[in-house]
Amino acid sequence: MKSHILTITLNPTVDFSTTAASIEPGPKLRCTDPQIDPGGGGINVARAIKLLGGQATALVAIGGATGAHLLQLLALEGVPTVAFQGPGETRQSMSVIDRESGEQYRFVMPGPIWQDSDVPRALNSVDQATGEDTLVVLSGSQPPGVAKDFPSILADHVAGRGARLIVDTSGPALFHLAERPHDALYVLRMNGEEGEELAGRPLPTREDTAEFAQGLVRTGVARIVIVARGSDGSVMADTTGAWHAVSPPVPVVSKVGAGDSFVGAFTNALAGQATPEDCLRWGVAAASAATMTEATRLCDRETTRRQLEDCVVVRL
Repeated sequence: MKSHILTITLNPTVDFSTTAASIEPGPKLRCTDPQIDPGGGGINVARAIKLLGGQATALVAIGGATGAHLLQLLALEGVPTVAFQGPGETRQSMSVIDRESGEQYRFVMPGPIWQDSDVPRALNSVDQATGEDTLVVLSGSQPPGVAKDFPSILADHVAGRGARLIVDTSGPALFHLAERPHDALYVLRMNGEEGEELAGRPLPTREDTAEFAQGLVRTGVARIVIVARGSDGSVMADTTGAWHAVSPPVPVVSKVGAGDSFVGAFTNALAGQATPEDCLRWGVAAASAATMTEATRLCDRETTRRQLEDCVVVRL
């Protein structure tokens, strides 16, 4: 029996993606018809899980007409949603590809500012939607005004309900999580740059990354720590050792959504009782598949399965 998956998105967005012949200051830039998608870390994780044949419930803070539009987009994609009222108007973001150079420009808005009174409402919604053995996924940026200790507070809430927490975060929130052990923090993921910032030193080799990740596991920060290494795949550590997984090189169309596709595929495999090594393989394959799609289309099931066959996992 698969575990229930709940993703949390405090700072969702409606993503617009388009192209222009070239991007330069001054003249009006005539763009193609935009692709419009629901976005934000947790939402994209739930969308990726849906694309891979699983199901996750997306818990989302919404506000205003843009928030209503976001819920419509999620309904069209068949993603079950639990919405609660967030402050202000849900944000919008845009990515534009310069067709002449192939470069992608990403314009990301900060989102509405949260007040102290908004956080308990979010935690209450999480409590109501979380049951025993739920995999709770917190992914994406925190809204302005939300304290850096929110993931730590969430870990305490999840622990009291027998659920497991998966966090993909960065910046002050990541540093705060790494300060002390968390019983309910099952998986902590970060990219290589964030890992080096947290480690306070370069991590040039897979072995360097593995040593750093194992150090976090030994101190009890999380049971599983994953550090993405870009085109060099990902390193994962748990109490039994460390592994590296990588897919063959692929033509990169867009890197948007690759990290969320990794988390979605990893979580979906974990919900199906797969081993950590197999979860890692699924995550790397999905991330690779996502880079082959335009804008925010995330991972494709058929492409992910093809990448899965060629994904190599090695114990470090």
